[in-house]
Amino acid sequence: MVPITINKEQPGYILNSLLVPFENAGFSLWINGIASPQDIDKTWMIATGSPLGPFAIADIIGMHTNYEITSQNKALQDVAAKFKEMIDDDKLGRENGKGLYTYPNPAYEQPDFLK
Repeated sequence: MVPITINKEQPGYILNSLLVPFENAGFSLWINGIASPQDIDKTWMIATGSPLGPFAIADIIGMHTNYEITSQNKALQDVAAKFKEMIDDDKLGRENGKGLYTYPNPAYEQPDFLK
């Protein structure tokens, strides 16, 4: 843990204030048929050098949490419905080995994923 100064409290503090809009942008690209989760992750990883894209992070967070967050946003009701469908299909993310990726050894960890 690294201590940081919070000058003023707000819901989500710093991390979630950055993470939620990032995740929601990726989810909107997906649900609107712009690109697949894998291609969205690849784009982010190549462009930023980040080891994870929004959907790899979504799998780590887990589908229950993703559902709860998106279901509270009227603009993301289609995304929430998709996460609910995944939960009903027992695709919970990294916690049970299947989600947007399959674990162990998800595609985004493979050496050729960014090619």
